[in-house]
Amino acid sequence: MPSQTIDIKALKAKALQVRREILETLHRAGSGHPGGSLSAVEILLSLYHYKMNHRPQDPKWEDRDRLIISKGHITPGVYVVLADCGYFPKEELRTFRKMNSRLQGHVHSKVPGVEFNTGSLGHGLAVANGIALGARLLNKDFRVYCLLGDGELQEGSIWETAMAGAHYKLDHVCAIVDYNKVQENGPVKDIKNLEPLAEKWRSFGWHAIEVDGHDFQQLFKALDEATGVPDKPSVIIAHTIKGKGVSFMEGDRNWHGKAPNAEQLAKALEELK
Repeated sequence: MPSQTIDIKALKAKALQVRREILETLHRAGSGHPGGSLSAVEILLSLYHYKMNHRPQDPKWEDRDRLIISKGHITPGVYVVLADCGYFPKEELRTFRKMNSRLQGHVHSKVPGVEFNTGSLGHGLAVANGIALGARLLNKDFRVYCLLGDGELQEGSIWETAMAGAHYKLDHVCAIVDYNKVQENGPVKDIKNLEPLAEKWRSFGWHAIEVDGHDFQQLFKALDEATGVPDKPSVIIAHTIKGKGVSFMEGDRNWHGKAPNAEQLAKALEELK
């Protein structure tokens, strides 16, 4: 669906619903990644409900916008949003991480709405560039979005790809950094500091925009701005909170890959009313 007027109040309510369903899905599975899933909710909803041209009933529509989930472990968030959009029945979320389920722990293209398998970090942006180059050869006008983690930006492959995107003037590529500032082993700044992050991207030839990644209006504005930038790719640095919405998960690296137990789930759901 293209850019349009959106009921922000209704979308905020949907964000709460999505967060609840993420936690319920994780609890049933007994494993998974709540922290990065919860931090990316507004980003995912802004893409699927505001910006991207897509058709849930026709997931292979040739002219659809593409989204590459480079931080491929946030399947709880991605799958809940895809199910909410109608790509597959919500009941299937109950099979998440179960034997023989297509809803694996990292995004997989056998799931309707997933464009590419990811899991090993640092690869998604190169895939996005390749799709955009292919679209150019085919005279297609769709856009390619790529959701990156901040710890992922410590990988050299990201910056090699950033150089390529600028070199080929891939103005149909928009990267979005879920900058929640916490990775598996601790604060990003302590493990390998990314700052000054916006200036880094600009020095590589990208148009960089910084926003509050939990503010729908800021995200909408940034996505629209990125669409209008000619001859260079864009990156939206979305400042977020890992574990957003659940007090005992926020900013805690221990929730990078840990499912809530029954007591924790009840407490979290109470906070997300």
